[in-house]
Amino acid sequence: MRLLVVLILIVCCSVTACKKDSFITGSDATLSLSEDSLHFDTVFTTAGSVTLYFIVYNTNNRRLRLSNVSLAGGNTSYFKINIDGTPGPSVQDVEINANDSVYVFLSVKIDPTSANLPFIVQDSISIDYNGNRRWVKLSAWGQNANFIRSGVIKGNQTWTNQKPYVIIGGLQVDTNASLTIEKGSRIYLHADAPFIVDGTLQVNGEHYDSTRVVFQGDRLDAPYRNYPASWPGIYFRGLSSNNVLHYAVIKNAYQGIVADQPSVNAARKLSLNECIIDNCYDVGIMGIRSSIHAQNCLISNCGKNVLLTYGGQYDFAHCTVATYSSSYISHKDPVLFAADYIKQNNTYFTADLSASFVNCIFWGENGTIDDEVVTSKQGNTNFSVSFQNCLWKVKNNPANSIFSNIIANTAPAFDSIDVQHHYYDFHLKSTSPALQQGAATTLATDLDGKPRNLLKPDLGCYQKQ
Repeated sequence: MRLLVVLILIVCCSVTACKKDSFITGSDATLSLSEDSLHFDTVFTTAGSVTLYFIVYNTNNRRLRLSNVSLAGGNTSYFKINIDGTPGPSVQDVEINANDSVYVFLSVKIDPTSANLPFIVQDSISIDYNGNRRWVKLSAWGQNANFIRSGVIKGNQTWTNQKPYVIIGGLQVDTNASLTIEKGSRIYLHADAPFIVDGTLQVNGEHYDSTRVVFQGDRLDAPYRNYPASWPGIYFRGLSSNNVLHYAVIKNAYQGIVADQPSVNAARKLSLNECIIDNCYDVGIMGIRSSIHAQNCLISNCGKNVLLTYGGQYDFAHCTVATYSSSYISHKDPVLFAADYIKQNNTYFTADLSASFVNCIFWGENGTIDDEVVTSKQGNTNFSVSFQNCLWKVKNNPANSIFSNIIANTAPAFDSIDVQHHYYDFHLKSTSPALQQGAATTLATDLDGKPRNLLKPDLGCYQKQ
């Protein structure tokens, strides 16, 4: 009797095992999809995209065979698929074990067309099984661009706003060459693409969002489009001179702007007029024994917002310099550091430092910094650093500096700060202590191109309207 029971159990187990190993063939078989649509953000023509995927789940207790998984556009589709290692555009007889799944990977590559404006391409994937069909919709925004690979600008060139510029491998404006960039131009740089200026760069943006000139990384898909250090930055090297940037936006770089060494002529090395430098991982603006003029500029949420070393000549007027510690960048350095030295291999090298800051805001929160403004003197050089009509957060006043009409350790009351959602609006609220606290100025407009009160202007880059 006991032997009979054992035999019955063995048979039952065998039948059950065979049932699990067999395929479900009825039209009532079910499957679920992790996504029913996938979208790729702006994909520059010929450059290709990141890889996205969705998952097909077999929710049955028996194996399921997908008779066909295919792109509707076939070989002519801009999209490419790969199913568990097997490339498309069509893959047959995909077997999924009971309560198991397979991955479908997708990428897109858009060929150039004559269109200058963004366009959308679409396709869909059909999944056939047991007489049933499911669909996953695909879409991508594509755009033509001027592609530059390890380019060198010689002579005088002008870039227009008709198509964006995508730079791979870097760009150099050669010595004695000049590059002029028209309003509304968009420059996208790859992770390996520094923008190096040995000659002259002229950026002619205007105050409307659509007419500013934007420098940023070329990854526009979420979440990469908001990551700092997505491209190296803009570097004005030793022989560069007469650089002027109007209404430029430099964001998500490793180092936003670096100006190295003095100008080779009487003009400033670099003038920044109504510019935004944002979300740069290491530093927003770095001056190394150089000369920089900045007015109506916003330097925000960088590892080190403004770093001036080894002396130089600098003047900042109506600038907002602010950082909030976030999941992208930890705020552990002052928003402004100015020094007459640079240290290399435990040796200090010093040079004269002249720096003036008028009607500026220096603020930081959520970090480990008590003093957001730090000045440091090491040499016997000329050291002239002054602050007039500024708002700052400090525990110890900056050393060896002159300051007057300072609002200390009172929050500037920016319009909206939402660190969790990475949303920052540095306009001033009507309750801000920075309103009408500036020294008389000749700057008739602010960063938005809006009029200023010339006799009693607000501090920072924005005038309350």
